[in-house]
Amino acid sequence: MLFKKYQFVIFKEKQGICSKVSVPGWVFFLSALLFVSLIGSNIYLWDYYTNFKSVEKQLEAADKKNQSQSIQLTTLYQKIKDVEQDLDRIREFDSRLRVMLDIEPEHQFSSYSVGGPADTNMSSSYPLYRQEMMARKMHSFIEQLSTQAQLEEITQQQIIQTIKKQNNLLASTPSIWPTKGWVSSDFGYRNSPFTDRREFHRGLDISAPIGTPIYAPAEGKVTFAGKDGAYGITLIIDHGRGITTRYAHMQKYVAQKNQNVSRGQLIGYVGNTGRSTGPHLHYEVRLNNAPVNPKRYILN
Repeated sequence: MLFKKYQFVIFKEKQGICSKVSVPGWVFFLSALLFVSLIGSNIYLWDYYTNFKSVEKQLEAADKKNQSQSIQLTTLYQKIKDVEQDLDRIREFDSRLRVMLDIEPEHQFSSYSVGGPADTNMSSSYPLYRQEMMARKMHSFIEQLSTQAQLEEITQQQIIQTIKKQNNLLASTPSIWPTKGWVSSDFGYRNSPFTDRREFHRGLDISAPIGTPIYAPAEGKVTFAGKDGAYGITLIIDHGRGITTRYAHMQKYVAQKNQNVSRGQLIGYVGNTGRSTGPHLHYEVRLNNAPVNPKRYILN
């Protein structure tokens, strides 16, 4: 059958002639085989294409889910860092209270933090591995924060008990800013604005417009009110326990010598008297007549 020849007769009606074409049998077999192969290939390709589209949709869905989880992890990471900063502020507040209350400093535990910044492109390579590692770090960090918060609660209870025993201690501690303005010169060494030589500045210079109110940072008794050489118009308050505060370069004072004042009470106004380069308040805190950094006591 494969080696037989088959003849096809083709008639040309208008010309009245015919022609014959001989085709071997194997050509028919080969054509049929090719036809079946094409049908099979099409079926296979269609099935492959269908599976490909299905996998593609699954990958798109997984990628969207991965991106959503990345955003959630990044947001959670930032919230954890905010909590860590809040805890640091509580520790700082705790330290200041301990200084004011003369309590022995608590042992400070080193902060535990998630290593490195949050990866904002976690889907670039090994996304699931990166997310898993980040989740583990944050989980460990949350446990550490919980432990530190419990320890901090214990120390706060200790401070509260001390405050209860010393009811008048905080009331006489200069723990608020005496006026509104900005610190133009800090406590410590600086170059003198008059001689440009290095000198020790014994307080804070708080720049503010002339006439800005000055308030007592704690209760106490006025021991001096008047002119004091380079300090200009000056007022001094004795808060007890060896703590005194000085307010210099004032425009005028309203609290009088030997007057008892309370925290937040108006005592005078910012000026530019004495040896001064501009309107400001020179604010000093002294402990047993030795200058100390006023920021050591300020809580607000």
